[in-house]
Amino acid sequence: MSERSNEPVSAAWVTIARVARPPRPSALSNALGFGWRAVLKFKHVPEQFFDIVMSPVMFTLLFTFVFGGAVAGSASDYLQYLLPGILVQTVVFNSVYSGMGLSTDLDKGLFDRFRSLPIWPLAPFAGLMVGDVLRHLIAGTLILAIGLVLGYRPENGVPGVVAGFALLVAIGFGFGWIFIVLGLVIRTPTTVMTMGFTVLFPLVFASNIMVYPTTMPAWLQAFVAVNPISLTTTALRGLMGGGATLGEVALALIAPAVLTLLLAPLTLWLYLRR
Repeated sequence: MSERSNEPVSAAWVTIARVARPPRPSALSNALGFGWRAVLKFKHVPEQFFDIVMSPVMFTLLFTFVFGGAVAGSASDYLQYLLPGILVQTVVFNSVYSGMGLSTDLDKGLFDRFRSLPIWPLAPFAGLMVGDVLRHLIAGTLILAIGLVLGYRPENGVPGVVAGFALLVAIGFGFGWIFIVLGLVIRTPTTVMTMGFTVLFPLVFASNIMVYPTTMPAWLQAFVAVNPISLTTTALRGLMGGGATLGEVALALIAPAVLTLLLAPLTLWLYLRR
């Protein structure tokens, strides 16, 4: 033992010992890592796409051909009015999956392991948001493609569609925080889904997505006028169809900005408190 202790230290060992510790990953790197995890979920649970895509497709087809003539005089005219609203509805409904996925991960104990890692505390939630963005883009693209086949024409062309999808992503990001909070405080994914749609159904159907507000009672028109879903739909119709004003877009962005500012810190507090 004494002879071994007197042996000179090798040059290779000295070099390794003096290598500087690599820098800690940034918050962005953490978020992208968890985002990739969210993407892999689509690969291993492909049936999620059925839920994401089929409901908005059925809404588009049913409302266009069943209510189009009664609401707008013809299915083609109604489609021009309806399709941007269906895109908004789809993004908002798909945001519920963030809370459901979070509740499932918490039930399995995965977030207990995440909490022990030297990472940005909000990274797991940012990863859920990345998965949301992918869902929104996939569902929105499919709905737009069906709309184009049926006769929808975005008069603002490709720039209008790109701007509209950017607005959809912003709306989905903001509303996603609601369901992440629900996922942290509610124990089961099915209850998260039930609570989520309980909140969303009044907002979505008491809006200007499917019918003109002028046909509603005065008290309901007053609610529709300030409903964030209506404000978003109005801005999206303007962006894709032409005629959007800066004020309309700004009003549409108020809700996601406020939700993010209020609920992101609450999410972190609830997460660390568990």
